[in-house]
Amino acid sequence: MANKVVKVAVTGAGGNVAYAMLARLASGEVFGADTKVVLHLLEIPKRPDWTPPSPSARQALDVAEGNAMELLDCGFSTLQDVVVTDDANKAFDGVTWALLVGAAPRGPGMERKDLLGINGKIFVGQGKALAAKAAADVRVLIVGNPCNTNCLVAYRNGQAIAAERWHAMTRLDHNRAVSALAVKAGVLNEEVTHATIWGNHSNTQFPDFTNAKISGRPATEVIPDRDWLENTFVPQCQNRGAAIIKARGLSSALSAANGAIDHVKSFVTGTPKGDWTSAAVVSKGEYGVPKGLVFGYPVTTDGRGNSEVVEGVTFDPYGQSMFDKTLAELLEEQDAVKHLLP
Repeated sequence: MANKVVKVAVTGAGGNVAYAMLARLASGEVFGADTKVVLHLLEIPKRPDWTPPSPSARQALDVAEGNAMELLDCGFSTLQDVVVTDDANKAFDGVTWALLVGAAPRGPGMERKDLLGINGKIFVGQGKALAAKAAADVRVLIVGNPCNTNCLVAYRNGQAIAAERWHAMTRLDHNRAVSALAVKAGVLNEEVTHATIWGNHSNTQFPDFTNAKISGRPATEVIPDRDWLENTFVPQCQNRGAAIIKARGLSSALSAANGAIDHVKSFVTGTPKGDWTSAAVVSKGEYGVPKGLVFGYPVTTDGRGNSEVVEGVTFDPYGQSMFDKTLAELLEEQDAVKHLLP
């Protein structure tokens, strides 16, 4: 039997997050030992007037070329080919997974709304290119921040691709929440189930401890310290990215890449029976979220690329207030990019 072939596009392919994920995509870890992988690496075009800020600095496309060399040098039996390009139409041609990692970072003095505007323009073009060139069964994961609203812009500009095929990453936050609860409870990570990241991938997100379970019991019974849950656990999850930047001088790369890999794995292999994961998807109105908004939910996946929002989860007054806050922020972000939405 011939091997299956999957084409995977990765944008921002010269960046640190992409560097931390490319070998894992190529190695067979994600798509299996019987699947050949063709990687399409997209970066911004070279600037002919570019002046290196330091002797070691390189243009992003050159770095992506170097990453392709390293991938080939790994000798993975599952890696069929690597394509490096600065053309989105070429990068997205025939792909069945598109991981949109590249996005402009927030600069000094820049407001969140400024970042939304800059990145929104990028995702207008990428949404259109995906709709024109990607495979009919493509799934798109937006990693570049602000990922929920970047996903909204890309989806609205690429509506030839069904809404359920667009996702924004909350799996990094999910993994952070699972780990923090496990450490506090003194258990292994796999003992923590039914964790959820509601809403936005931002510091308004609600890492829901009220519905999480530890060793099959409610997390609030295993960790009865409500003050710690509300005033240490939640802010730690919400602000973890800033803490990592403060500690290492760079934003999350290894853990962000791992979150993206875990997201794809969940869609390729399915969520464990009786549990769920977290993903931001295009709302169909679940939990009163306006249709079309990209919102973080608990989801189950079937292992064939499809997901379903878990219904019937309830909130206590604290949880409801957190849910309302993150929803309000996403509605504000949607308003800020409304000029980019067809």
